[in-house]
Amino acid sequence: MELKDKTIVAVIHDIFEDLELWYPVIRLREAGAKVVLAGEKPGKQYTGKNGLPATADIGYADLDDKKFDGLIIPGGYAPDKMRRYSKVLDFVKQMDDAGKPIGIICHAGWVPISAGILKGRKATSVGAIKDDMTNAGVNWVDEPVVTDKNLVSSRTPVDLPDYMKAYLQLLK
Repeated sequence: MELKDKTIVAVIHDIFEDLELWYPVIRLREAGAKVVLAGEKPGKQYTGKNGLPATADIGYADLDDKKFDGLIIPGGYAPDKMRRYSKVLDFVKQMDDAGKPIGIICHAGWVPISAGILKGRKATSVGAIKDDMTNAGVNWVDEPVVTDKNLVSSRTPVDLPDYMKAYLQLLK
């Protein structure tokens, strides 16, 4: 498969948007990538907004940019929790500095805002955080998917097919 040598990490916490986690995870696995879920505590089960569970393979303390080829940050309200962890923010910054693909969708923009990597970049998000994005210095646009260097952003679950096409293209 085309991505058999790639390892992607998806960061999770409670109240993630179910589709925004599982659709990318499934697509990446279908393409042959290994996908690791990282939560606050390894082995802990987190629950999505619609009740789907996700168990962390590793903890935030185990995040190491040298071990991963890409990062997925799902939306929902989990990003508001995840951005409170300095290890997550440091990891996002390291992945960005390394030019590795970072996928954000919906409310996920809160995490890279807190990591300080969005100023001067073009991106999109759910309209509810447009002000947060623009106040962070983002050139915000209302489009299904936006790619700016290694950052792929999207608005809502409706845009998932376009989002994953763009993300998979960056990984190749």
